[in-house]
Amino acid sequence: MIEGIELHKSFGDLHVLKGVDLRVEAGEIVAVVGPSGAGKTTLLQLLGTLDKPDSGDIRIGGTSLGKLKEKELALFRNKHIGFVFQFHQLLPEFTALENVMIPALIAGNSRREAEKKALEVLTYLRLQDRLSHKPSQLSGGENQRVAVARALVNRPDVVLADEPSGSLDTIHKQELHQLFFDLRKELNQTFIIVTHDTQLAGLTDRVLEMCDGLIVS
Repeated sequence: MIEGIELHKSFGDLHVLKGVDLRVEAGEIVAVVGPSGAGKTTLLQLLGTLDKPDSGDIRIGGTSLGKLKEKELALFRNKHIGFVFQFHQLLPEFTALENVMIPALIAGNSRREAEKKALEVLTYLRLQDRLSHKPSQLSGGENQRVAVARALVNRPDVVLADEPSGSLDTIHKQELHQLFFDLRKELNQTFIIVTHDTQLAGLTDRVLEMCDGLIVS
């Protein structure tokens, strides 16, 4: 379960988040929608510990993130939070298998164990024939599935996705959307997805609409 409690965040004189409260249960798929500048990505960055709120608290699985020191926070992020971005952000010099192994290696797994975990999740995502391919050798949809595999390799409590299908064509977009729901059904995976895609938002369990730094519905 993920909670954000009275979250405030400013950048200089710009008050971006103005007391956001949210609660997402394990196994939920929740969409966060709203116009540009509403605070959606800032909220996702705070939930993902990529930035800190000026005030308020974030709790994931009962752990208050505000009480963790920097090294503890980095370890927590690596083990409990997965990320999927609009542009896959894979490392171009590494293969699909190597890209997916990276979070597992950072978590302290041996190379052999990291490779085993990466192979399992890539096979689950039907990418077993693309293990040695680099991002430039993969389609947009395949790259995004590799990015999802990377997000999943440490079996996180939550996957945070920022416009995950924004760079995909219609067919690959639909495949990615279906993948999220398959992962929820089979792994009870929790997703919080920032999106402008009304089709994706309409499929989720709940839609949180943001406007001017607040969740308004």
